[in-house]
Amino acid sequence: MHTRFLMGFSAACMAVAGLVLSFLPAETLTAAGVEPVPVLVVFAQVTGALYLGFAILNWSARGILIGGIYARPVGLGNFMHFAVVAATLVKASTVAAKPILVAVAALYTVLGVWFAVVVFRGPVRSSSRGESR
Repeated sequence: MHTRFLMGFSAACMAVAGLVLSFLPAETLTAAGVEPVPVLVVFAQVTGALYLGFAILNWSARGILIGGIYARPVGLGNFMHFAVVAATLVKASTVAAKPILVAVAALYTVLGVWFAVVVFRGPVRSSSRGESR
C-alpha cells in the first residue's frame, strides 16, 4: 500500500489543527461554546503543539515505506491517535450532533481505518522497477 498521500494528507490536517490551536486558542474555545479560561487556553495551545509535532513527523515520513514491520512506531502512533479521537468524537456527536463535529468525526474515522489497514497489513511492493510479486 502506498502511503505517501495518507501521510501528507494527515500531516496537512494536523498542521491546520495545530496552527489554529496554537495561535487562536481562545477563539477556538469560544467557537466550540467553551469559556476560554486561562487553564483551557494553555491546554489548547499544548494540544496545538502536539498536533504540530505529529504533523512534522508525518510530513517527514511521507516518503518511507510504512506497513507491517516497516516504520511500525510511526504507523501505530498514527493509528492510535486517529482511532481514539474518532471513538471520542463519534461518542460526542451522538450527544450533540453539530455538523462540524460530525464531519471531523467522519474524517478521523476514515483516517483511523486507513492507518489500521496500513499498520496491520504488509506493504505493497512497487511494481515500477519490474519486480515480480
